[in-house]
Amino acid sequence: MSLLNVNATHPITLPDGTLYHDTVYLKNVISHPRMEIGEYSYFTHSGKPENTAEILAPYLGHSVRELLVIGKFVQIARGSYFITSSANHPMTGFSTYPFRIFRPETFGYRDLPVKDTIVGHDVWIGHNAAIMPGVQIGVGAIVAAGSVVARDVPAYAVVGGNPATVIRMRYPAEIISELLDIAWWDWPVEKIEANLIFLETGDLAALKRV
Repeated sequence: MSLLNVNATHPITLPDGTLYHDTVYLKNVISHPRMEIGEYSYFTHSGKPENTAEILAPYLGHSVRELLVIGKFVQIARGSYFITSSANHPMTGFSTYPFRIFRPETFGYRDLPVKDTIVGHDVWIGHNAAIMPGVQIGVGAIVAAGSVVARDVPAYAVVGGNPATVIRMRYPAEIISELLDIAWWDWPVEKIEANLIFLETGDLAALKRV
């Protein structure tokens, strides 16, 4: 029996057989024109599944210009959220007051630059982390609980703090390069599960032979 059901809304079943309703596969509960979400990425929260998008990215309206892109196998803990570019106030002049949001014809500051927020594959975002507008988080990164991520995060970095800074790299540069080449997250799920022991134990040589 497969460990993963790509079509599940709630992918976790507890040892006593109870379905755990607080964790949802994002792709299966979000239909948002400005979100692109990979398979098997999950988010834990206490709201209704249909409210997941607004809990995860409360300022990402359907008519904004920026995207929120979340890769495959991303793990987002309870309390974490994305502040997207559409939440920004103007910062190039003498006032940050958002005058234009009070008139429909000027709402959205369409002449101001925006950046997409991008989360790579297999990223772990810890409890109560805040991801700021336009940030790019590299593949395999870990964001510590309570962090405020205000700048880009390298692949396979561990970051923490406010603002979040690199605490350490998970692997040397040459191993990171090999992992990016292997790109296990793009394998068929059957192949991933068949070689799960190598992923779990960090057996790079075995992964390269697959």
